[in-house]
Amino acid sequence: MNFKNISIAAIVLILVIFFSWLLFFQPEESHEGHMHNTEKLTEVWTCSMHPQIKKNKAGKCPICAMDLVPLETIASDDDNTTDIQMSKAAIALANIQTIVIKKGNPIKEIHLQGKIHVDQRRISEISARFGGRIEELFVNFTGQEVKKGELLAKIYSPELITAQKELLEAAKDKGNNTAMYKAAVSKLKLWDITERQINNIENSGKIEMFFNIISTISGTVSMLNVQVGDYVKQGTTLIKIIDLSHLWVMFDAYERDLPWIKIGDNIKYEINALPGENFSGKISYIDPFINEKTRVAKVRVELNNIKKNIKPQMFAKGIIESKISLDEDELIIPKSSILWTGKRAIVYVKEPNKESPTFSYREIILGSDVGSSYIVKKGLREGEEIAINGVFKIDAAAQLTGLNSMMNPLPSKTIEVNEKFRKQLTSFYKDYLKLKDAFISSDYKETSKTILLLKSSIGKIDMTLLNGDAHIKWMKNKKELDKTISEIIKAKDIISQRIFFADLSNYLFNTIKEFGIDQVTYYQFCPMASNNKGAYWLSETDIIRNPYFGEEMLECGETKETIK
Repeated sequence: MNFKNISIAAIVLILVIFFSWLLFFQPEESHEGHMHNTEKLTEVWTCSMHPQIKKNKAGKCPICAMDLVPLETIASDDDNTTDIQMSKAAIALANIQTIVIKKGNPIKEIHLQGKIHVDQRRISEISARFGGRIEELFVNFTGQEVKKGELLAKIYSPELITAQKELLEAAKDKGNNTAMYKAAVSKLKLWDITERQINNIENSGKIEMFFNIISTISGTVSMLNVQVGDYVKQGTTLIKIIDLSHLWVMFDAYERDLPWIKIGDNIKYEINALPGENFSGKISYIDPFINEKTRVAKVRVELNNIKKNIKPQMFAKGIIESKISLDEDELIIPKSSILWTGKRAIVYVKEPNKESPTFSYREIILGSDVGSSYIVKKGLREGEEIAINGVFKIDAAAQLTGLNSMMNPLPSKTIEVNEKFRKQLTSFYKDYLKLKDAFISSDYKETSKTILLLKSSIGKIDMTLLNGDAHIKWMKNKKELDKTISEIIKAKDIISQRIFFADLSNYLFNTIKEFGIDQVTYYQFCPMASNNKGAYWLSETDIIRNPYFGEEMLECGETKETIK
């Protein structure tokens, strides 16, 4: 029995070992495959602002300290080099959101600042039509209320007494000398003596020693220019009266907002001195001129001020909800969907019917600014789906995989041009480098001096050396270069100069790409310039020397393209 039990136990033990081997043993090849798959699943973490940073785990960007984002992307299998595929996990982690774009009637909310002004049509200046002395004054102070026809002052005038004597003499013989009589009457009328007063003088035969100054409107005295006993000359302003029962609200409209504003638009506004009270009115007038210094045009709304609790020079703020087009709908996209690169606007369009989320790089042309959105003029169709959140992360993924992106636009071909022209363009580029170095030094005096050299240099480029399309393209490029050079010359400080220097750099980059120069140049980029929108510049070396910040952040930036 003991031998039998031992045999059974041995058989059971062998079976347990055999099945354990089947369950847990893995061939070396399978283990290697598992390790290979694990390696394939390793994530790459990058910075959305500095996509050249690559880490194998989460953390902070060593350049800007932003959180790194996971990047799990592969290039598209087809031949379209503008497409980028992203896994669903990467889409979720990057918080990428999309919308289907539709047409609509864009409504823009325009905020305006303004002031209360007097109605210029309701101002009356009472002036002396004849010289004399103020005998009596019935207005004692500015701010006094007067009514139309009210007596304001009495004036003694030797000239007026002489004129009355001439009238009485002419009246005696008006049957024989009508011309003299009419001349005497006309003289008095020109001095604002009424026909009734003239008849009284003529009928009574008595000369009036004092003449009344009468108010021509009802209103408030805003200026009292005389006192009793003062001698005044003809034309002297005595009293200024303003009717404050009707005022103007004058709002400042910037030139970018003017296309959205028209006469008859309703504007809702508040007056700072009267919190809680809401006002509204129709725009009755838009200034046809823009102020040269402030770059605004005045927009007028009329205001009834029966209670006279609203005073001139009080501040107001208004809102207009305006439509730019009443006839047809426009294609509108959110601002968050757009990447800006100087002149270019870029969106990422989600490709339909793809197994993995796939986005296509697309350059578009934008129309008017509509608050939080833009009107699209060219480049998109209704019904297409675009990314509106996480767009920069899609672009960073495209950069890492070598696809077209905001930093790597579609390539352009260099035009074959006369060698002499290219040398002249190279000379202009060298003067540009002097301007760039002046910005690096943050020397406004030097930048102002060097930009004049650049203006002279572009004038020396002989456009007659170009023919056909090359000539037409140069004319277009030169116009843009001339404009930005002029703006830098007019700028009053180095901050304003740097804004236009960014445009100048973009235009010169496009020009060099099209025509070429006789040396290598580096196209460099700082993401923090231009209020964090990013800006480019050209350099003769790949060493970063930032012209937008100078010593503050001298090494901020990177080379995006080398033009050989």
